[in-house]
Amino acid sequence: MNRKVTVVGGAGNVGATVARSIAERELADVVIIDIADQKAAGVALDMYESQPILGSDARIIGGADWSAAEGSDVVVITSGKPRKPGMSRDDLVKDNFAIMQSIAPNLVKYTPNAVIIPVANPLDAMSQALFKLTKFPRERILGMAGVLDSARMSTFVAMELGVSVENIHSFVLGGHGDTMVPLPRYSTCAGIPITELLSKEKIDAICKRTADGGAEITKLVGTSAWYAPGTAAAIMVEAVLKDKKQVLPCSVYLTGEYGINDLFVGVPVKIGARGCEQIIEIKLTAEENAALQKSAGAVRELVDVIGM
Repeated sequence: MNRKVTVVGGAGNVGATVARSIAERELADVVIIDIADQKAAGVALDMYESQPILGSDARIIGGADWSAAEGSDVVVITSGKPRKPGMSRDDLVKDNFAIMQSIAPNLVKYTPNAVIIPVANPLDAMSQALFKLTKFPRERILGMAGVLDSARMSTFVAMELGVSVENIHSFVLGGHGDTMVPLPRYSTCAGIPITELLSKEKIDAICKRTADGGAEITKLVGTSAWYAPGTAAAIMVEAVLKDKKQVLPCSVYLTGEYGINDLFVGVPVKIGARGCEQIIEIKLTAEENAALQKSAGAVRELVDVIGM
């Protein structure tokens, strides 16, 4: 295989889920980089030994040597401290910013042409940090947020309606946090807006559960979620490697779109081989726009904390 994806922090739960999903789909060879080098090597070897069972020829290596990442098409950044019960994503900002500061020089040195997909929380602020620290073009930094948030919303809608998840397409914009903006008007079941199928009370409850989705998992498990976030990141990787021109909600750097400037916020994006190939602007009601601006304001507060 001649494609390569590096997963930074790949020995952790989220990173390992990303790496395994990419290898299983035979999308690319995978490099797992982690400061826990022995664990990274072991996780990679265990995954590699599963490939003959799956029939995938993706090669997987692991360790702490960044030179193995050289020439990567995509780099997924999962490094960061996980949430604990009672913590918000925002509580992690300073600690995880320090981790981004340690990663950025290696991205510049070894993967100067890669599309970067940050996953660490608080997602939008960490995406902004990597954008500023690396000075990469804005098109090549795609924060993983909306794919996960929309999947959570779709899960809850499918549960409420008693239908296949394949029938549900949900739409969540804004920052990846408590102020995220689920959009029921643009969320559908087999093409039918859910506003025609569910009461306002049920939709409001679904929207609240979506915004609290990460905290719900953290309370149950004792740490951050990993299966859904890892799978969401892998879907974004696939869209880049296959040049799919797939429209997905991602955190990208806005320069006036939606009335927001110089900030990473979740919006619908067309993803292809070059990363963000188009930011799609949809019409929002006054209420929806107010919620999006409030969400952007919450992101800006965090960005100001880290001086980015």
